[in-house]
Amino acid sequence: MSRDAVVGDVIRSQARTLKMPGLARAYESLGREAREEHWTHEEYLHEVLAAEVASRAESAVRNRVRDARFPEPKTLDTFDFQASEGVDAAQVAALARGKWIESAENIILAGPIGTGKTHLAIALGLEAARQRRRVAFWRAADLVRVLVEARDKRELSRLQRRLGRVDLLVLDEVGFVPFDREGGELLFNLVADRYERRSVLVTSNLAFGEWPKVFGGDEKLTTALLDRLAHHATVITTKGKSFRMRRRQEATASPGGPKKG
Repeated sequence: MSRDAVVGDVIRSQARTLKMPGLARAYESLGREAREEHWTHEEYLHEVLAAEVASRAESAVRNRVRDARFPEPKTLDTFDFQASEGVDAAQVAALARGKWIESAENIILAGPIGTGKTHLAIALGLEAARQRRRVAFWRAADLVRVLVEARDKRELSRLQRRLGRVDLLVLDEVGFVPFDREGGELLFNLVADRYERRSVLVTSNLAFGEWPKVFGGDEKLTTALLDRLAHHATVITTKGKSFRMRRRQEATASPGGPKKG
């Protein structure tokens, strides 16, 4: 085995010990470039360390996106702003920069089913994760079920602490499935604990006046919840026909679409 091969094996072993995969991947190609360009030792050291820093940043972003548990990847680039009524592209682009999360503010996306609320929620959550913020995506009914199960197993405090560390909690589909009083109270306590401390993004197909029927008909609880959510919130109301229904109609109307018969 040549001397260069032995040195290479040693460097890769040391990189594994130091947990520096970016350096391990880049040192050889950067070494060749350094020799060709006559870099100083300091310049080469800077470049391999920069490769490791970039690798760690990319890894951190991947971990944030993975931990958020988005149901599917949705980005702002793929959102059809022209077809969406009530959604301002410039406003959404400003929200994507994440200043509202730094200020512990909220977003409420309200509108009919199929008008892009979940797409926007995932896309804004994904942008936050790419900024290395801690994000958790939950369908509201699933989160209430998990909260109830944690309470019954006497693990509620641990779950609440874990959710409390999340910078952005995305609650999707509030209103699709009503909660009983106990489930509504658990969700209220979670949101109330985040008030002016951490951000919440909510999507709902219900007008605010309809929310009490989701929370077991408890008007006081619902009013208190909405008061906390909406106090420091950007409210975006989506309008128009369902994107999915519109696509089906366009496919039916197109020459190559399904035939009526």
